[in-house]
Amino acid sequence: MSLTLKAIIVAVLTAAVSNGATAKPNIILVMADDQGWGDTGYNGHPFVQTPELDAMAREGFVFDRFYAAAPVCSPTRASVFTGRHPIRTKVPNHGHYLREKEITIAETLKRAGYVTGMFGKLHLGSGQPDSPANPSAMGFDEWAIGLNFFDNNPYLSYNGVVRQRQGKGSVIVTDDAIAFLNKHKELSKPIFAVLWFPSPHDPHKEVPEGASLYDDKPMAGYYREITLLDQQVGRLRQELKRLHLDANTILWYCSDNGGLNKATSGGREKKGSVYEGGVRVPGIIEWPAQKFHGRSAMPVNTCDIYPTLLSLAGIKRDNPHLLDGIDISALFNGKLTKRTQPMGFWHNFQGGQSTRSDDILKAIMEKQQAQAPTPHDPPRMKKDIEEYPQISVDTVKGHAAWNDWPWKLHRIATKQGVKFELYNLEDDPMETNDQLAAPEQAPRVKRMKKELQSWSELVINSINGKDYNCAE
Repeated sequence: MSLTLKAIIVAVLTAAVSNGATAKPNIILVMADDQGWGDTGYNGHPFVQTPELDAMAREGFVFDRFYAAAPVCSPTRASVFTGRHPIRTKVPNHGHYLREKEITIAETLKRAGYVTGMFGKLHLGSGQPDSPANPSAMGFDEWAIGLNFFDNNPYLSYNGVVRQRQGKGSVIVTDDAIAFLNKHKELSKPIFAVLWFPSPHDPHKEVPEGASLYDDKPMAGYYREITLLDQQVGRLRQELKRLHLDANTILWYCSDNGGLNKATSGGREKKGSVYEGGVRVPGIIEWPAQKFHGRSAMPVNTCDIYPTLLSLAGIKRDNPHLLDGIDISALFNGKLTKRTQPMGFWHNFQGGQSTRSDDILKAIMEKQQAQAPTPHDPPRMKKDIEEYPQISVDTVKGHAAWNDWPWKLHRIATKQGVKFELYNLEDDPMETNDQLAAPEQAPRVKRMKKELQSWSELVINSINGKDYNCAE
């Protein structure tokens, strides 16, 4: 599918707010890289300082059980952009590229009249100007991105032109996002911005402003970067107020996967695991004009961001691709109290791919400055996006789970075979009391196994390309 044809499809499928409706809200998505659910002050961390997130939690709406779609970064990012489980989009693990046939939230909002900007860690595609997997191809008008995590003095691609910037990576991308807001604040178009921090991913070399923190604490570098990104969230919120954009701006904050510290992950294990500690993350949304306020324990997933934001903005969603996310907008006025659709998780279906952001972008920058052909061309510019692997729908790999709150069924494939586990997350949030063999749970286990298998088959059909009518 060409980009031109894709744009036509998006135009047909997307309807803007009807004439006479109130102004569409600005939308800003902010994401941390590896922050655990318990790694905030408002969730009770014993020492990390997050006063800005704490203030946002007090003034906004807190998701107490917010889930990343995957326990590593790239897949979760794909879920935010598409509302779909990332395996469907050919992003089953870190380092894979989002297929150009996917219709993203940026494309949909752009067709509805938004100006769109992407700043920070992409980890879903290329930074080269002619790649069909760069942010322009995903619907962004302006972008300044790293390919993966980055730290101090990063190399970033600015709409395809690579530059090295001096300073702290998380501060730099906040500067870029704020500049984007200032550039477009007085235009007639509403603003959609994505600010995805590179922190607190290791190597933890960025430090917050002020006196040195946590010197006598374990994982001090990790928590310093959390305080640094907290400061940047504060800068962003203050700028929105200064520009008088805050009232009609939806600001949604979360992390891309579980944290690095098991003790504060909010569940069993940490990043890289489908147990709760690997997928439960902080989540806050605020929209002052609509007085979003409160706290809910209803499970919410990053796949829900796409359909929910379109609903809040009054934009019709008629995407031909099957979504895993649901519209949870009624949660904010108390009309939705129970999740209407279970959540599926599936990790290590395929392996990850290394992406050394600074090394790759530095090499591209040097070639651009020399006016020479750029490296990594064409394989890295297009990897994944035209692959349709034709996997058997009976395939069972890695670790999958089916969360039908409060019950969670795990399906774990090992060299010894496939095993299942069943937990009641309400009574057993650390997933320590396996109830699979309890006689009274036999009907539930049978039903949940069937539902998980049916969902798995649909996911495999998607990665094989059937959603686009182009499977081999």
